[in-house]
Amino acid sequence: MRTPFVLALPCAIALAALPPRAAARAGGTVIGTMTTKEAALKPIQATIDPAVCGPSLANEAIAVDRSGHLANVVVTATGVKAQGPAEAAISNERCAFEPRVSVLQPNGTLKMTSKDPVLHTMRADGADGKAYFNISLPVPNLTVTKPLDGPGIVTLSCSIHTWMRGYVFVTDELSAVSDGSGRFRLENVPAGLVELRFWHEALEAAPVKVTVREGQTVSVDVAMVKPRAGR
Repeated sequence: MRTPFVLALPCAIALAALPPRAAARAGGTVIGTMTTKEAALKPIQATIDPAVCGPSLANEAIAVDRSGHLANVVVTATGVKAQGPAEAAISNERCAFEPRVSVLQPNGTLKMTSKDPVLHTMRADGADGKAYFNISLPVPNLTVTKPLDGPGIVTLSCSIHTWMRGYVFVTDELSAVSDGSGRFRLENVPAGLVELRFWHEALEAAPVKVTVREGQTVSVDVAMVKPRAGR
């Protein structure tokens, strides 16, 4: 009766020593820089509450630096499911939404507040015309939370300061937003051929396919342009 036990023990030890296959396959990393040859837009003239908003504000519909690095681009690994942020915190600051573009998982929470001593409203509308909510933020530091189901692009606006725009990209796919230097980073991308899609409120770029290798980093630079007429 002791022989089977002795023979089975080394096998058990050998199996226990094997690393879990899922844990070993962490995927690779995709980094890149978003650029454009489009010039920054003219500043917006504040027609309401200039003492708080300032006489003019940067028009961040195209937020580009002098080197052409483009901010606020959502980069998505097509078909790669991922647990995104469960909460997106957005503040009204000097009559602009900060950040302008956020990523949120479906059924996540939008947390809204204001730093401005003036009345703001925050309206959220889906690309399909669905009205999610329209709330008031009459005083600084008041916080309101609302769920967003998605997926889809939700546009934020203020009925008082009509130039204000913000966007929440609700998705269950692996996504990132390019920063002020145009840079983005996607981690734990499965090895193999992966298609990247790009969303920007005013510009466009064709999808790009990259080959991701396990444990390695691949870099891609993408230029965005104005949509062609008729599109």
